[in-house]
Amino acid sequence: MVKGKKRGRKVAPAPAFARKAIVKKVTNPLFEKRAKNFGIGQDIQPKRDLTHFVRWPKYIRLQRQKVVLQRRLKVPPAINQFNNALDKATATSLFRLAKKYQPESKEEKRNRLKARAAERAEGGADKPTKRPLLLSSGVNTVTRMIEKKKAQLVIIAHDVEPIEIVVYLPALCRKMNVPYCIVKGKSRLGRLVHRKTCTCVAITDVNNEDKGQLSKLVESVRTNYNDRFDEIRKHWGGGIMGNKSVAKVVAKEKIRAKEEAQKAGLV
Repeated sequence: MVKGKKRGRKVAPAPAFARKAIVKKVTNPLFEKRAKNFGIGQDIQPKRDLTHFVRWPKYIRLQRQKVVLQRRLKVPPAINQFNNALDKATATSLFRLAKKYQPESKEEKRNRLKARAAERAEGGADKPTKRPLLLSSGVNTVTRMIEKKKAQLVIIAHDVEPIEIVVYLPALCRKMNVPYCIVKGKSRLGRLVHRKTCTCVAITDVNNEDKGQLSKLVESVRTNYNDRFDEIRKHWGGGIMGNKSVAKVVAKEKIRAKEEAQKAGLV
């Protein structure tokens, strides 16, 4: 027996006032839509940040690993004190003062000696130039100045490598009652003395017009470094865990708290 077609009821169309008007999107015929296909051998891939995948040189990797290790491991106070650098405003005024007493460069020395030789060649008397007030640079020279108590202010770089070169200087300055400060950048100190880098610099004497500025700097430096010896020698550094380790510790703490809550509920 052939089954006949099922006849369903037709749904009446919605009244005209209830129908939503279909708004046609107006497209500009001058600009065609061309969808890109980023499959293999198709369109060029968009630019992405690939720094995570770069094979960096070994010295950069070592720098970054060292920074991470210094954050993770506990750093003793003698080394951690070098992270406590002078604030920007005080450092700016300090370098402005130190620049007035930077030693002459090789070119300036050559010109001075040439001028002196020219005077002698003309028949003039050999008059040695008066030695100006200059900065003392280098760890051996600065140590000698501190021991003789000739240094009025000692400036130490925070990023000396290896740190053992200057690690004893703050303790020596405190023992000899010489004001010292730690500034950011051995290269910045190096520019003062016409070198690539410099570990430390000492101001031994200044002109009369700069004595007021030096006394203000010495007072500020003493407050921040020499007078805070007891606080600095107790302050350890490092011990900062990464995000994953922190998340694991938090998860363990939650589980422990939940277990303790359940035990308390049973009792």
